[in-house]
Amino acid sequence: MFGRRRKKSEEPETAAGEVGTEQAAAGGEDSAVDEASRQKLPPAPRPDGPWDLTEVGDPSAGRVNLGGMYVPGVEGMELRVEVAGDAIVAATLVLQDSAVQLQAFAAPKREGLWDEVREEIASGITQQGGVIDEIEGPLGWELRAQVPVQLPDGTNGVQVVRFVGVDGPRWFLRGVISGQGAVQPETAGLLEQIFQDTVIVRGDAPMAPRDPIVLKLPDDAQMVPDGVQQETVEEGSRFAGGLDKLQRGPEISEVR
Repeated sequence: MFGRRRKKSEEPETAAGEVGTEQAAAGGEDSAVDEASRQKLPPAPRPDGPWDLTEVGDPSAGRVNLGGMYVPGVEGMELRVEVAGDAIVAATLVLQDSAVQLQAFAAPKREGLWDEVREEIASGITQQGGVIDEIEGPLGWELRAQVPVQLPDGTNGVQVVRFVGVDGPRWFLRGVISGQGAVQPETAGLLEQIFQDTVIVRGDAPMAPRDPIVLKLPDDAQMVPDGVQQETVEEGSRFAGGLDKLQRGPEISEVR
């Protein structure tokens, strides 16, 4: 199931809009052509973040330097890095019984990726038998998913996950909120603030759209080795959770 809720502030469609919809449906091939030729939208404004490196004074103020991004440091937070091959490509911030995984990607200069990525994620999860609800939340349009998983005892279960994303200048930041912050979104305010206050360092080097922005370990990190992260989402898109092809790297136990 893949549904979209209309925000309360939005007005219902007018009768003219309904007529237009009926005419579009009757248009057959013409409608398909119009849909295929629709241009992608440029990145939307980000008045509350996440931020590009050029938009902040001192990105290290209150943040942990991971090379390709600066992530806010919160007291009591655990920071884990995720690796793909030999590269660190994602960071997971754990606060009590909630977590947010952050992963940044290169993006086209004049086009946003999040609309297209949401469709890919939704399609992959529904093909697995999961349930997707698309709503406009505190961070903009997001997906709230119930993803089929295999529990440790071998039985089948469901994992509740929130997919959030924001397009920036030549980059795209995707967040995956899990744990209590996904089950009860109203408790995820601090995780949402972390997402919004993250600073992306895209750099000037040429990168293909959707290539991950590589991260690095902090110079003064204290590491606690950890095992391999279990697969939770098996889907063709690299954006559909980011947990399916990543291994958990060292945990940074000391967070300012």
